[in-house]
Amino acid sequence: MAQEQVRPTDAQVVAHSWAETDRFIPRRVVRPLQRLMSFEISTAVLILLAVAVAMVLANSGLADAYEHFWETRVSFRVGEWHPFELSLREVVNDGLMTIFFFVVSLEIKREFIFGELRDRRTAALPILAALGGMVVPALVYTLFNAGTEASRGWGIPMATDIAFAVAVVLAVGPRVPAAARLFLLTLAIVDDLGAIAVIAVFYTDDLSFAWLAGAAGVLVVVWVLRESRVRAVLVYVVLGLICWFMLHESGVHSTIAGVALGFLTPVWSLLAPQKYPEVARGLVDEIDERTGDGVLTNDEHERNDGTLREIGRLSRETQAPLDRLEYRLVPWSSFLVIPLFAFANGGIPFPDVPVEDWLGDPVVLGVGLGLLLGKTVGVFGAAWLAVRSGWAKMPESMTNLHLLGVAMASGVGFTVALFVANLAFTAGPMAEMAKLGILLGSVLAAVLGYLTLRLSARR
Repeated sequence: MAQEQVRPTDAQVVAHSWAETDRFIPRRVVRPLQRLMSFEISTAVLILLAVAVAMVLANSGLADAYEHFWETRVSFRVGEWHPFELSLREVVNDGLMTIFFFVVSLEIKREFIFGELRDRRTAALPILAALGGMVVPALVYTLFNAGTEASRGWGIPMATDIAFAVAVVLAVGPRVPAAARLFLLTLAIVDDLGAIAVIAVFYTDDLSFAWLAGAAGVLVVVWVLRESRVRAVLVYVVLGLICWFMLHESGVHSTIAGVALGFLTPVWSLLAPQKYPEVARGLVDEIDERTGDGVLTNDEHERNDGTLREIGRLSRETQAPLDRLEYRLVPWSSFLVIPLFAFANGGIPFPDVPVEDWLGDPVVLGVGLGLLLGKTVGVFGAAWLAVRSGWAKMPESMTNLHLLGVAMASGVGFTVALFVANLAFTAGPMAEMAKLGILLGSVLAAVLGYLTLRLSARR
């Protein structure tokens, strides 16, 4: 029986996906949204909208419905086995936020291997500034709340919200030197690393060493599989879920699973990039030989299919798992997880008391001034001392006024600050006061940081 011969048509050669066509919805909706999502400031805008909607709901007649929705219980049951039950808010805070911390840990690891944190002298200035920006805000908070039940919240004003802080710098425009933006990015990454350590060490209660040992065992298995060059993502997803559950049962906050798995993610590709052209060229030549006469038999079609799969695998394994995962997960983290977290936790009801009463609350003052003044003094002071002492060097394009503006912008501590507030306080007056302090301190820090950077740009 003669083999069927297939001639590829022009449509098969130049076919486009639906999103790339000239139809109305792709042209007018999909591609504009894709372009909008490519801007770094988009995440901050989306978070701001989520917080605004949440605050409107929490201070309106729909406040009870808003709170009731997020307190809806979600349970997991298999037969008689009922491992845990969470509210919708806990699903976001304990579950989805694991993705956020996983992405953050990937960014931190990449910066240590390839980025600014690789060179010690270059990284010294933002690292020392970040340390100052963690210690001083905690001291400012403690100054207002030492010896009280609220003293547990000292970690709230320590961390910088990367999305909002970078948005402040981007809003000023290209007149802010790239070195200032890079300084802020590095500082925020180190800040997040410090916040992760604080969460793991100081905001863990009722520790179960058996479950903790089980989680550690799972991470050892992940490491062994990584060293054995096992690259099946599904295997690591299953192990990650098991690790998450064990940490949830151990008392350590379950989002630490995302951090640990992020740091274990391979940063090097299975195939060295410099070998890719030679190997890929050989596979492409095989396809060229089969299709050179313009006719494709069934046998050649099947062999081409295998060759194309091999090219796909080759391309995939030439890219490091860290880069692949970060590329895929950043949009989900930036445009779903963080805005959803902001919507779930941003519904801050304003107290039904005179403004001067809650503005004078020690928790509001500790958090708000910790973010506004503590971050500014800590970051600017530590960086200035590091430069004066010769431990670090200020980038040539940056001035002290740039440094001051960036230090103020680092006081925008929304996402991680809210996260720590939820761990420090259970729902109640102190938690609400802490969230008010976060809101006030972050807004003032953003405004003052923006104005200072605008002034430095003009000069």
